[in-house]
Amino acid sequence: MSLWDLQTHFCQITDSGVAYMVIGGFIVMFSMVSLLVKQRLYINEVVLGTACGIIFGPYCANVFNPRSWGGNTNTITLEVMRITLAAGLFAIGVELPRRYMAEHVKGLLFMVVPTMAFGWIIVAAVIFAIFPTLNFVSSLVIAACLTPTDPIISAAIVGGKFAIQHVPLNLRRIISAESAANDGLAYPFLSLSIYLTTEASRRVAIGKWFLVGWLYQVILGTVIGAVLGICFSFLLQFSHRKNFVDRESYIAQYLALALFTIGIVRTLGSDDLLAAFAAGTALGWNGHFQHQVEGEMFSSVIDLLLNCGCFVYIGAWLPFNMYDAPELGITPWRLVVLFVAVLVLRRIPPLLLLYKWVPEIETWKEALFTGHFGPMGVGAVFVSTLAVMELPAPQSPPQSQAEMLSATLQTIVSFVVLGSIIIHGLSIPFFSLSHTIGARTLSLTRTWTSRKVHPPHAPEWLNLVRRFDESKDVERAGWDYKVDHAGLTDARVISQDEAVEKASGHPELGPAAMLLSDFATTSSSTINGSTEAVKEDSVQEIPEVRMHSF
Repeated sequence: MSLWDLQTHFCQITDSGVAYMVIGGFIVMFSMVSLLVKQRLYINEVVLGTACGIIFGPYCANVFNPRSWGGNTNTITLEVMRITLAAGLFAIGVELPRRYMAEHVKGLLFMVVPTMAFGWIIVAAVIFAIFPTLNFVSSLVIAACLTPTDPIISAAIVGGKFAIQHVPLNLRRIISAESAANDGLAYPFLSLSIYLTTEASRRVAIGKWFLVGWLYQVILGTVIGAVLGICFSFLLQFSHRKNFVDRESYIAQYLALALFTIGIVRTLGSDDLLAAFAAGTALGWNGHFQHQVEGEMFSSVIDLLLNCGCFVYIGAWLPFNMYDAPELGITPWRLVVLFVAVLVLRRIPPLLLLYKWVPEIETWKEALFTGHFGPMGVGAVFVSTLAVMELPAPQSPPQSQAEMLSATLQTIVSFVVLGSIIIHGLSIPFFSLSHTIGARTLSLTRTWTSRKVHPPHAPEWLNLVRRFDESKDVERAGWDYKVDHAGLTDARVISQDEAVEKASGHPELGPAAMLLSDFATTSSSTINGSTEAVKEDSVQEIPEVRMHSF
């Protein structure tokens, strides 16, 4: 048997094997350095997964190419996006505080409905002005794909360490809820545009849009999801009271109930994404489910696995060869202009105008932040794939406006998605870098002085401790933190009780005692039997500061 025969007999290179190898390999390598890239560099799996897909995709290494899997590429893409979105939306609904949607309905209505409608019309007008081969109705279809805020990228951004330290909790929650709600509400905008494209009569198109797009898909899907969530909640509580269910089974409901919900609603032809979010919200409405799974990380693990696999797939799926297709009216400069216009005009203007009616957004700076962080990713790919499957297959060259739309839709949407992943995914590292540079610049002179006055036995890392202004405070973990200067220029964050104990002369074990050795001898007060007197003179109170990782 020849070497070639042996290689052919034992080596079976298949598309599925390569896909498992690339996705699994990325997850393994990312997990090895996840603390470094997420907690220090503030780069999440969205950016790195997309980069991995591009590197191993058809335009670089050419070992992972989803478009070479046959004629069902759109079906595979649709289902990969559907599972990732459904699991993420269900988890967002469950993890919101109890009765959150009812208590914050006003802010959500102003953030979702007028903001989406404004962005839909404005982006459609920009597309119509930039791309000469598309009419306004076709532009509305593409704009509908770019209307929803992606919940997967939003969750990766607002759930990171930097956002937890610098973004108010109420703002993070409203961004998560809004991104989950408007992802399912993209159906009415898409269905109206599709019906106007495919139907000969506008009256028929509007009638179908109202009956199918709103009543059957959105409203019925939401009702079915809410009913399923309520039923799941009562069933789980009953099983818990009877000791029929263990903790592991409770945790597994994150994925199982999400899949069950989208399976039922998808079979009925309604809005399965909105149903998944409604089911998760109803399941966590009374707080019982959150209490049972408190402290468990299963949902985070599932989200990480699905997100990594999904964005590696997206990176390999991106059609780079179509970004310069003059015969379809697509050129790089048009795509760049569109992307910049989408970033500036899609969400920022309406939120700056409406934030006074959103109680969760208190200042125009928070409105600007919320408007900026409206990323487009998995949801846009899902909606665009769904739209392409409803349109006729394009010929070369396209023979009608519907075929032209089918040929250009995913190309335009995918470029905007790629730009959004880069800009929104790297915004937090940019903010963190600017914040760090500013903090170090302001404390340069003070840090140099601290190097001269530290005792010789003080560790070198103490020279790198950063100071933060209390005006940047966002939230605290329940401690009343004070800063004990201890005769040093650099501050060390300790609790109030610890500072009082050190002021009263209690012994301290470990290196901290050595750093505070000069504290008792340099105190300006004399202990006259009053601990409060010592505390007032020897412990300098300054405004509360927030704990940071060094």
